Amino acid sequence: MLMRYTHRAATREDLERIVEIYNSTIPSRMVTGDTEPVPVAAREAWFAEHDPVTRPLWVAEEGKLCVGWLSLSSFYGRPAYTATVEVSLYVDQNHRRRGAGSYLLSEAISVAPGIGIETLLGFIFGHNQPSLSLFHRFGFTQWGCLPRVARMDGIERDVVILGRRV
Repeated sequence: MLMRYTHRAATREDLERIVEIYNSTIPSRMVTGDTEPVPVAAREAWFAEHDPVTRPLWVAEEGKLCVGWLSLSSFYGRPAYTATVEVSLYVDQNHRRRGAGSYLLSEAISVAPGIGIETLLGFIFGHNQPSLSLFHRFGFTQWGCLPRVARMDGIERDVVILGRRV
């Protein structure tokens, strides 16, 4: 059964939970290039870069419990790329494969055109089949591959660039 989720703009009070979910993915070596947990203070500037209207950072909730988050971040930092964003999506390990990621990605695709976004990008490790499958289900296609650009625990990893026009 798919769970019923809602989402809202993240507040500063959510940052600790956002970082907790992010840090929980580090040991898997499948989701992020960070190899050690990051402190909340290290994510303050990143949090401040998000604007609820043009560059949202959302938390997904099941009831009152934050089970995941999605951010749309500016890509490449130049004016010509204003209509392009990078999608970051993280779900609590106890709530994966229950629809939260699908819910958030669907909402982002739906909202994007109304906030001036034309292109969504995902940068996903080539060995992260669950995330690659999720993005493919939502119409993202492979636009590039950066072979062996990451090294974790002595293993070189590819980063796949997925894109979708909205």
